[in-house]
Amino acid sequence: MAMAMSDSGASRLRRQLESSGFEARLYVKQLSQQSDGDRDLQEHRQRIQALAEETAQNLKRNVYQNYRQFIETAREISYLESEMYQLSHLLTEQKSSLESIPLTLLPAAAAAAGAAAAAAGAEEGGGAGPGGRDHLRGPAGFFPGHGGAARDSQSAGEEGKQRTLTTLLEKVEGCRHLLETPGQYLVYNGDLVEYEADHMAQLQRVHGFLMNDCLLVATWLPQRRGMYRYNALYPLDRLAVVNVKDNPPMKDMFKLLMFPESRIFQAENAKIKREWLEVLEETKRALSEKRRREQEEAAAPRGPPHVSSQATNPFEDDEEEEEPTSPEVEEKVDLSMEWIQELPEDLDVCIAQRDFEGAVDLLDKLNHYLEGKPCPPPVKELRAKVDERVRQLTEVLVFELSPDRSLRGGPKATRRAVSQLIRLGQCTKACELFLRNRAAAVHTAIRQLRIEGATLLYIHKLCHVFFTSLLETAREFETDFAGTNSGCYSAFIVWARSAMGMFVDAFSKQVFDSKESLSTAAECVKVAKEHCQQLGDIGLDLTFIIHALLVKDIQGALHSYKEIIIEATKHRNSEEMWRRMNLMTPEALGKLKEEMKNCGVSNFEQYTGDDCWVNLSYTVVAFTKQTMGFLEEALKLYFPELHMVLLESLVEIILVAVQHVDYSLRCEQDPEKKTFIRQNASFLYETVLPVVEKRFEQGVGKPAKQLQDLRNASRLIRVNPESTTSVV
Repeated sequence: MAMAMSDSGASRLRRQLESSGFEARLYVKQLSQQSDGDRDLQEHRQRIQALAEETAQNLKRNVYQNYRQFIETAREISYLESEMYQLSHLLTEQKSSLESIPLTLLPAAAAAAGAAAAAAGAEEGGGAGPGGRDHLRGPAGFFPGHGGAARDSQSAGEEGKQRTLTTLLEKVEGCRHLLETPGQYLVYNGDLVEYEADHMAQLQRVHGFLMNDCLLVATWLPQRRGMYRYNALYPLDRLAVVNVKDNPPMKDMFKLLMFPESRIFQAENAKIKREWLEVLEETKRALSEKRRREQEEAAAPRGPPHVSSQATNPFEDDEEEEEPTSPEVEEKVDLSMEWIQELPEDLDVCIAQRDFEGAVDLLDKLNHYLEGKPCPPPVKELRAKVDERVRQLTEVLVFELSPDRSLRGGPKATRRAVSQLIRLGQCTKACELFLRNRAAAVHTAIRQLRIEGATLLYIHKLCHVFFTSLLETAREFETDFAGTNSGCYSAFIVWARSAMGMFVDAFSKQVFDSKESLSTAAECVKVAKEHCQQLGDIGLDLTFIIHALLVKDIQGALHSYKEIIIEATKHRNSEEMWRRMNLMTPEALGKLKEEMKNCGVSNFEQYTGDDCWVNLSYTVVAFTKQTMGFLEEALKLYFPELHMVLLESLVEIILVAVQHVDYSLRCEQDPEKKTFIRQNASFLYETVLPVVEKRFEQGVGKPAKQLQDLRNASRLIRVNPESTTSVV
């Protein structure tokens, strides 16, 4: 019963979500009002999630089913195509047979007519005299059908070669274009086994068809005996054959080199391998010789044009003499060629098959052909058709680069569309779309990054994701737009600044808006700087951009931490009793010595006494550790724009302690305590302030005049402790 109720509930939920009037906002509002706590919402969420998964599975199942039906349909179409070709060739053979019947009957008819004439002459002339035989025989070579038989034998040989090629290639799926090449015939064919070039692992069984101008490689179809599927076609003039030395158990192999790839095949035995090598070399040599003769004939000077008898007739008028051809006639554009007439349809096919390179190659070929030629109306009409295809191709390429497409694959996935847009002369659009695509990819990567509990761990992941994407984008941009106008590089710099702003927003929300400690913020900024400096390897320095974007947040962090130190110092000053520190244990004393050494106070030993006593006030020691810690963390955040902010913060912090010591010296009446205060003042002025000044100069690279003036003003207290002049 529960299962039935759940099924009915799922069906009702599905109908509700699939209804045309469904409104998500109203649905969520009603659901939140009707739900009785968090558990109901969780259960409803699980039902929706289950429905979504079920819908996804159904969709995937439908896609697979449609894809399988598409493959089966394509296979049936291929079978029908093969049968149509067989029917066409049968009709061609029948036609040639019917045409040859009259030619074979004519000699027999002529012989019969001659015999009848001879009989008639014998009856009239009373015998077969010499004159009668000469009359009947006639001139040599004038017998009907004699010369035609020689021509028929030559054409029959060519038709036989073509028929053999046709019969063999009918067994190969997907090689229709091979039958359209005139003068092509089969030279050699045989079974081979293809091996993987690197590891010499057997890949597949193939069948090679060597024509007089190319080599066709087809793979076996195991489910259809004696049938093959088209695999590759290699022109012989761009094919190199290399003999592979036998290395048992790998033997009887040869290699075909076609830039930029190579394939290795194994023959059945050594004899067949030798035949393949010999026939390939002979066919290549014959093709090269044929091409050379054609080039020589094309380059040979033509003789004078044939002059007809009418042109030499003296009775013809002189006005009828042929006028010289005008340049416009010489530059007449021939649009009757087959590839030009089929160009718009070929472009449609390339666009539909996503063969962007082939489409642009066709456009380049047409532009090269029409370059510098006149533009009559037929050419304008052709241009209009082609321009419409260019617009469609551009729209497809723009969609390929749109952020709505899948952003997987990184920036290299955009190279194909970008390169074709550049070839179409739309470099600016390609640059804009490429950068927009990468901006969406970076934004998606940052948004999908999981926020960790530890801020530093999240910042490490954020920097890795962002700067890796930025580096890959910069390298791909350099590859795609090398040699283009410099405006693209300016656009990339603007994009990089915008992307850096996106990164800083995510960085600041996690580091500064969450009020992390100054040490954590300093470590996070240090990590970001290190990643940013890695971009300098490709000539892209964005350090100044990240400084400019972070300066406001860092100023706020320094100001906040400065206020914390000042408040803590004032609180300790209010409870100051000016007593020596007793650390109770040697371990605690040793730890304090180590801490002061890390702060840069190397002469702290002279302020320690016997039995774990320290001849300094707790307030002064705590102030020293806190101030030096602030300085160290601030120097990690330092860059020139923060110089005055850091310096003023240090001065404010130091003044709180200095003024407190000055006030205590002037107000204290007990001589013993006054001596102790003067000892703390000496430690503060002669040890702590010089250490702060030196460390600041080391971290910044130049001395700070404000710190020097503060130390000189503090010297007045040591010279005249009773002075009422306050240090400002």
